[in-house]
Amino acid sequence: MAYQDQIAQAQRIIETARTWDGINPESVARMRLQNRFQSGLDIARYTAKIMREDMAAYDADPSLYTQSLGCWHGFIGQQKMISIKKHFGSTKGRYLYLSGWMVAALRSEFGPLPDQSMHEKTSVPALIEELYTFLRQADARELGMLFRDLDAARTSGNQIKEKEILNAIDNHQTHIVPIIADIDAGFGNAEATYLLAKKMIEAGACCLQIENQVSDEKQCGHQDGKVTVPHEDFLAKIRAVRYAFLELGVDDGLIVARTDSLGAGLTKQIAISREPGDIGDLYNSFLDCEEITPENCVNGDVVINRNGKLLRPKRLASNLFQFRPGTGEDRCVLDCITALQNGADLLWIETEKPHIEQIAGMVDRVREVFPNAKLVYNNSPSFNWTLNFRQQVFDAWEKAGKDMSQYDRAKLMSVDYDETDLAKEADERIRTFQADSSRRAGIFHHLITLPTYHTAALSTDNLAREYFGEQGMLGYVRNVQRQEIRQGIACVKHQNMAGSDIGDDHKEYFSGEAALKAGGTHNTMNQFAA
Repeated sequence: MAYQDQIAQAQRIIETARTWDGINPESVARMRLQNRFQSGLDIARYTAKIMREDMAAYDADPSLYTQSLGCWHGFIGQQKMISIKKHFGSTKGRYLYLSGWMVAALRSEFGPLPDQSMHEKTSVPALIEELYTFLRQADARELGMLFRDLDAARTSGNQIKEKEILNAIDNHQTHIVPIIADIDAGFGNAEATYLLAKKMIEAGACCLQIENQVSDEKQCGHQDGKVTVPHEDFLAKIRAVRYAFLELGVDDGLIVARTDSLGAGLTKQIAISREPGDIGDLYNSFLDCEEITPENCVNGDVVINRNGKLLRPKRLASNLFQFRPGTGEDRCVLDCITALQNGADLLWIETEKPHIEQIAGMVDRVREVFPNAKLVYNNSPSFNWTLNFRQQVFDAWEKAGKDMSQYDRAKLMSVDYDETDLAKEADERIRTFQADSSRRAGIFHHLITLPTYHTAALSTDNLAREYFGEQGMLGYVRNVQRQEIRQGIACVKHQNMAGSDIGDDHKEYFSGEAALKAGGTHNTMNQFAA
């Protein structure tokens, strides 16, 4: 609804009440616009529609991929979206990612934890709610500044400026964007998954990512010791998430089915199979087995029948069963196909390196069954991007017959190679990785899981080195505040960012001329007016 229409509507309500003469309809309209989203479900429905539209656009043109960065605090997510609007003028195609790894490492009451689903499950929906609280506050702040500019234009009688600002208010783009939220392996059975999914959706999540690991054995996707579950167990959790979306009226809600099979060589269970070739039989076909006879069976053996032969799956001391080496990609493809057949919208294949052709090889096979299959891909900080891509260029050049005697493949990370042609080619491949893999490997959404974890550590290290060293206060002023001012970082006015001006506006609405406002002449934030 346009700003002027909002004012007119508020005016009608006030006039009907008769006793509300102290209420200003324009102030009501402003507060309503600043609080556009009334609940997390409003946000989930709104952002699900955005993601569906973005997916359709990508299907028509794979250059229209989307991106996100993982954020572990509402303030970090807020500053990211403010920066995107400042630099690019639009939030289109830019989302937020909520990483279970960062929740475990940074948000648990137990303190830092590994990514093994040991953190409180309620901390995940709490972070979703926090992220959207900060994004809604960014809307309120930005609109509040427009309202102040509107008042100034009216006071000065500048009708052209007034019309320009009214247009900006009517076309204001919200900071609210989709969040892809990590539900790990569901934190329990399918019922537990359903209950947690509901909490996450009610907090505002339109897209939940769930993985096919055993819930109580869950490991970070880039660590060893991963254990997968039979397909039927995983599909039950996908259905549980879908039921949660539908129950809450988020009919466009999205599910990302993540397979960790490429790096998972173990399973906790042998799947139930009722007939040859069914989904359980396919899962079991990857087990590392040896043929046995009744004569060489031993106590406690688990035996399966395959094509009339008795086979003993290899069982470890941990009571886990082992898959045959080299079956990871085949298992990933089967995981992806079955997930899409049972309600997943997007796929996530966790890989051990960022190699476009490796990803594309699996996606090509999935697309033989589902031509529009799309990936969410983890541009992970667990990859050594520099070394991986330098080695990829080395291998390509060596295969092409180039003289590689000046390079040591094992030491390509060295700074000594930074200015070489090989390093420059590798950097160019890194630069174009997202566009190239979206075109070739069906990647709709690129995310970095843990970037703000690393940027917080790096910037804090730099500040500590300077401030506690010889530079003293200059270490902060030169490297932080001066850069904030010159780069137009909104947080240089930290009182404004924390909501001081919004509070002043409300004081004026509530108390009129009697309002004791913080933003007067003596507010030191005015030093940053220029």
